[in-house]
Amino acid sequence: MSVRATAPVDASDHQKVQDWFRELSEHVQAVDFAAARHLFAEDFLAFGTFSDFVYGRDHAEANQWRKVWPTIDGFTWRLDEAKSLVSPDRLFAVGLAIWDSTGYLPDGTPFDRRGRATISFARAAVGEPWVATHTHMSLFRGTPDVSHGSKPSRS
Repeated sequence: MSVRATAPVDASDHQKVQDWFRELSEHVQAVDFAAARHLFAEDFLAFGTFSDFVYGRDHAEANQWRKVWPTIDGFTWRLDEAKSLVSPDRLFAVGLAIWDSTGYLPDGTPFDRRGRATISFARAAVGEPWVATHTHMSLFRGTPDVSHGSKPSRS
């Protein structure tokens, strides 16, 4: 067997990766932390702007999500450009996507806040929604790493 990073992916598996990205953007835009929790394994592991390693969903929410989501606007993924890598048993996947958002300088001036993410996913059975087991999100070079917007959260 030869290993290929661009092996064909079942269209329904890729659609579920896109669905995950779409739903996350809806929760980020709504600043609804509670509604987003089911998208992540309780013990997932992340890298992020504010921490080298973030262990667990609760820690990520407290130390990552709550420091970013209320400070930005218009968070959306470029879903048509999203990529999926799926294991032969279709129970593990990696999704790669670019996002766009608006950040704010300390004086309130908006700036383009773009970045990229690599997300690993797992699920118990083919056809179920993907659940993130790892996230690595990073801003594009030259993008300010802190946004100073302020909006209330739903949860």
